[in-house]
Amino acid sequence: MRDIKDIKAPFLDEEIETLNAGDVALISGVIYTGRDAAHKRMVEMLERDEDMPFDFSGQAIYYAGPSPSPPGYVIGSIGPTTSGRMDAYTPILMEKGLKVMIGKGRRDQQVIESIVKHKGVYFAAIGGAAALMSKCVKSAEIVAFEDLGTEAIRKLTVEKLPVIVVVDSKGNNAYKI
Repeated sequence: MRDIKDIKAPFLDEEIETLNAGDVALISGVIYTGRDAAHKRMVEMLERDEDMPFDFSGQAIYYAGPSPSPPGYVIGSIGPTTSGRMDAYTPILMEKGLKVMIGKGRRDQQVIESIVKHKGVYFAAIGGAAALMSKCVKSAEIVAFEDLGTEAIRKLTVEKLPVIVVVDSKGNNAYKI
C-alpha cells in the first residue's frame, strides 16, 4: 500500500509534481466548491473581462453542491459531482491559474492535456461518503452566485479531506492503470 500524503491548499507546483496517479492524499487548507452552473458563469465573466469570485492561483475546485447544514454542523453532506460536466470549462480556468480539481469520473483528453500543460492534478473524492466528507469541512462561506443555491461557489476550510490522485501532472491516469 502507498503512503498517504498530507498536502496543503493552495497548492504549489513542487507539491503537485510529487503526486502520482493512484496516490491517496489528505487535503488541508482552503478549497472552493463549484459545479457546472458556476463554471458557466465564471467563463462568461472571463469573456467579459470581469474579476473572478476568487484568485485561481494554486487553487482547487471541488465539484460539489453541499446539502443544507443540519443544526450544529458547518455544512451538510458534500459528495463529489461528475467531473465531466465541467470539462468544457476546465482548460479555460486552468489557463487562469486553477491547479486542482476534485470530483468523480473520467475527464476528456483536452482536460488531461491541460492538466499536464499547467502542472495540475485531478483528484477523485469518495463517492457515497458525502456525510463523512462533510466532517472534514471546518468552515464554509458562500463567496459567489448565492442565487444558485447548492451550486453557489463556497470557500471551504478543510482538514484531511481524503482524495485519490486520478490524473497526475505528468498525464498518468489511474483509471487506465
